[in-house]
Amino acid sequence: MWQVLTGVYLGAVLVPMLKTPRLLLRPLELADAEQAQILFPHWEIVRYLDKVVPWPYPPDGAYMWYRDIALPAVERGEEWHWTLRLQSSPSQMIGSVTLRNGENNNRGFWVGLPSQGKGFMTEACEAVTDYWFDVLKFPVLRAPKAVVNAASRRISEKTGMRVIAREEREYVSGRFLTEIWEITAEEWHARMRNQRRRDGVLD
Repeated sequence: MWQVLTGVYLGAVLVPMLKTPRLLLRPLELADAEQAQILFPHWEIVRYLDKVVPWPYPPDGAYMWYRDIALPAVERGEEWHWTLRLQSSPSQMIGSVTLRNGENNNRGFWVGLPSQGKGFMTEACEAVTDYWFDVLKFPVLRAPKAVVNAASRRISEKTGMRVIAREEREYVSGRFLTEIWEITAEEWHARMRNQRRRDGVLD
């Protein structure tokens, strides 16, 4: 599971640092743009992201996004952003995960190519989804996934989500059939109770 270590105030909003078995989820800072600018702009990462992501990616894209979009949204209490770091290498960013208060798009993420396929994002999503329900107290979490994005869809499956709708959406690489995945607070808490019982931890 995850632990809260400390927090960072962005405006009046406190965003906590979270710790999972292998990761540190550190609240986003503008200084993170330098590493993100190196890790993020690769076709394999951006192709199934929302078309709002510019491509080709500009040389100051990460800095401008963090300064003008992400961090102001955090200060308004509309979004929560973390960078992912290995506990064994806390100075090195390996990806990012976001929660946002919206109708059908509450969680998003990306992970750098060297760190893909190792289960890091599933681990991070478990932590932030628990935070969404247990701390922020939202009743439901939804996330859109391009049907062709098998890796991202697997993370939704692993975290107990289910498909509730299908629609067409625009991505960086074009227009694709999209599934809207959902899990409710009740479903999530039941899943966590079952997991604790399997692990031998009593409620």
